[in-house]
Amino acid sequence: MAERNNNEGEELAVLDEEQASHMAELFQALGEASRIKIISALTSGPKNVGALAAETGFSESSVSHHLRGLRLLRLVRAEKQGRRVFYRIDDHHVLEIFRCGLDHVTHS
Repeated sequence: MAERNNNEGEELAVLDEEQASHMAELFQALGEASRIKIISALTSGPKNVGALAAETGFSESSVSHHLRGLRLLRLVRAEKQGRRVFYRIDDHHVLEIFRCGLDHVTHS
């Protein structure tokens, strides 16, 4: 793998085909405003489908559909509490990606 420098001098390796494919899937999942709004709503803590629908203005069916895709890519995870299912951001990496993207678009 070839190495290159980023703006901060850190060495970054060129991705192999599998890594590039996984990265493309990640960014494709984040490439829809509806999913970004759902992730945004989850930054304040776990929520069920009904709460996410109310907060985002999407139907519960639409929220469930997007959560299924986000769950498959391990961007969110489901936790059952009794008969209810709550969704949360899977790990700190997802939150970092979200915050970096938000910083980038709000930076003047």
